[in-house]
Amino acid sequence: MSLRPYAVELEGVSTRYYGEKRPAIKNITVKIPAGVLALITGPNGAGKTTLLETIIGILKPSKGRIRVLGYDVPRDLSKVRMLCSYLPQDFMKPPSEPFTAREVVAMGLSSKNPLGRLSRSDWRIVEEALSLFGMMKYADKPFGKLSGGQQQKIMFARALVRNPRLLLLDEPFSAIDRSSKQFILENVFPRILRGGCTILLVSHNLDLGSVEPDILIEMRDGVLERVIMQDVDASH
Repeated sequence: MSLRPYAVELEGVSTRYYGEKRPAIKNITVKIPAGVLALITGPNGAGKTTLLETIIGILKPSKGRIRVLGYDVPRDLSKVRMLCSYLPQDFMKPPSEPFTAREVVAMGLSSKNPLGRLSRSDWRIVEEALSLFGMMKYADKPFGKLSGGQQQKIMFARALVRNPRLLLLDEPFSAIDRSSKQFILENVFPRILRGGCTILLVSHNLDLGSVEPDILIEMRDGVLERVIMQDVDASH
């Protein structure tokens, strides 16, 4: 029986923002197996967003070791970025945003090809992602003129269109209505987890309906307060 590989490995990781003496996250050590849903929770200022941005290489750690999908961060960051999708909190765009919803989703594939050179099959993938979130009818609407909830669904679609092996979500339900949230949790998440993707979900709200996270990571004041793992560390 083969052991489940780790998607994320952090050993003694600390990160501080430029100009700050006190680290935003301190001495974080945790291993997250591949193909699981990990819920990261804690009060404001706990370090949840800093943790995600350190994992994805937006922030450089001041100490410690990071491996993502078998690659070292930040040394192999370009390889890691090709395999990951990140949906940040600050997704909202102004009404002057020039791109359509379809084009915003297609940007998820821009690492493969320039936006204007996507193949027909690429554009079909974009439309499938839009349809999954019920957003095809808004495909040609200016992204900035959509509601907050509609924009958030479009950003979800852009994250998934890349078929990532690691999906990092920072408060992804903040603008989405309850029924849409439950659809994503109960239908979209299981589908991508079955495909081998690992999900790191930051949320202050522990209510995931009928969905149980495989790992619960509780943070406070920049440190791991508690890590609760279900039986995910043995076999596939």
